[in-house]
Amino acid sequence: MRILQIAPLWESVPPPAYGGTEAVVHLLVEELVRQGHDVTLWASGDSRTSARLKSCCPQSLRSAEDIYSKSIYSCQHASLALKDAGDYDIVHNHAGEEVMAISSLLPDVRMLTTMHCVITKDTRRIWDSYRSYFNTISWSQRRLMPEMYGDHFAGVAYNAIDVGSFPFQREKGGHLLFLSRMSPEKGPTQAIEVARRTGRRLVMAGKVDPKDREYYKREVAPLIDGDQIVFEGEADAVLKRRLYRDAACVIMPIQWDEPFGLVMPEAMACGTPVIVFNRGAAPEIVQHGETGFVVDTLDEMVDAVSRTHTIDPAFCRLRAQQRFDAPIMARRYIDIYKSILESGRRVPAMTTNGAGMAKELSPTRVA
Repeated sequence: MRILQIAPLWESVPPPAYGGTEAVVHLLVEELVRQGHDVTLWASGDSRTSARLKSCCPQSLRSAEDIYSKSIYSCQHASLALKDAGDYDIVHNHAGEEVMAISSLLPDVRMLTTMHCVITKDTRRIWDSYRSYFNTISWSQRRLMPEMYGDHFAGVAYNAIDVGSFPFQREKGGHLLFLSRMSPEKGPTQAIEVARRTGRRLVMAGKVDPKDREYYKREVAPLIDGDQIVFEGEADAVLKRRLYRDAACVIMPIQWDEPFGLVMPEAMACGTPVIVFNRGAAPEIVQHGETGFVVDTLDEMVDAVSRTHTIDPAFCRLRAQQRFDAPIMARRYIDIYKSILESGRRVPAMTTNGAGMAKELSPTRVA
């Protein structure tokens, strides 16, 4: 199968540290190549891949300090990636609405868009006019989608990790780990509160985006004392694995309906349980009482910390292998690609009525 994969231009593939979408794209591309498929990857020029790499930008936009109009490069990236899209059996878009918008000019191209984020008010019109298929990365994310997009829905494909690259360790330290962006929706201040109420040491690691810098300085940094509450900065691949391996548990007091969350299977692969709020895809990933605890309140999270010793690290690792390893994700996407190709044609476009609500023109469903 000839497959065109379009990654976001913001991070390289794979990312040097933070970058969930780019990490997933890397694993998918490498596994597809390993299975013998002819894969072209459009990504930043500093990406590393076994596939055929094409790019309009020599380095990722995040690292390109000399580029200021970064949205222009994202548009160019989407346009050039689709220029020869008709040469491929399937186009798999991970780069969002810019690629979707341009795809309307290519009526014969079969495209799958993976939703790595959620629809916003700003992007709704792009979705209304999109004429190809999409998949979600969890069932909870699918439930957030407007029902009117149902005939464009190709299925759920969970994100994956390279389980074998994560070190398993049965014996754990006594400290807690918070590994995420330092942003309000990830709940870093709530994680610090859990540490204070349990008397445990908390190790924190994650990037601080420019848009979150003031929040971090105002709300989080004053709570970091370097003793009970420690901040390691943004963790690269090596540091991240060491932190997972040694922690008693990972705590995730998320404040939003996160569509997936790679932290959960990554921790599980190291044999480390996860305690997470019951939001988004958390109950689809963490098995309550078996690979961690899915809780509703901060009080319940505090209580769950005292019960992490009841979780079998070996079972955490096993479930990560069974559900979230890269070959499993690749097989799922191959099934979706085949379903789209067997459907024989693209889904009809959506139109909007005078009230701004999308309306289906005629139904076609992927098997």
